[in-house]
Amino acid sequence: MRTVVFDLDGTLADTSGDLIAAANVCFREMGLGDVLDPAEDAGVALRGGRRMLTAGLTRHGRMDEAEVDRYYPILLEAYGRNIAEHSVFFPGALDAVRKLTALGYGVGICTNKPEALAEQLMQELGARDLFGALVGADTLPVRKPDPAPLRETVLRLGGDPDMTVLIGDSDTDRNTARAAGVPSVLVTFGPSGEDMAALEPEALLDDYAALPLVVDALIGRNS
Repeated sequence: MRTVVFDLDGTLADTSGDLIAAANVCFREMGLGDVLDPAEDAGVALRGGRRMLTAGLTRHGRMDEAEVDRYYPILLEAYGRNIAEHSVFFPGALDAVRKLTALGYGVGICTNKPEALAEQLMQELGARDLFGALVGADTLPVRKPDPAPLRETVLRLGGDPDMTVLIGDSDTDRNTARAAGVPSVLVTFGPSGEDMAALEPEALLDDYAALPLVVDALIGRNS
């Protein structure tokens, strides 16, 4: 089976608002107030919980790995309580997923979000059943950019790694695809979209409406 594997945060959905809210719970407990701003720090948020804590503490001259370790579980708990208050799929994302499925592609998610939280988010957003597999940061002993989680996603879809493409939004996704020997498509509509071309993916995606044709050009004709 031909397979299309998506990153989640910043690729399928803009989850930055809920991530920032959870990080600010931690910063308030530290006595720092709301350190991160939803409008200005979306790019930081989409790199994960530890990155948000590191960025906020660094701004206040209080960067301490032990503090990051201590507050990371608190952040995850706060995030899980309000995981889908502000998170939305990017325009056309689910339509593209349905189209790919109709064309015979297996469609899955490979994310560096913890698996239980990724499952919770997809359930709360009402879209989990559109994806045949979901592999998270802690599903395996390694996470992206190690290629193993991507390969595991393809395996769970019953797919062929030689007929797979990874859709992402970061250097992590680009490096994962390169390590796995599969083409990557990087979206340009996220907060770091202007930086994607420099990563030299096999394709850039400005609009999800174009994705089925992009995927067909990369792997569909090899099936």
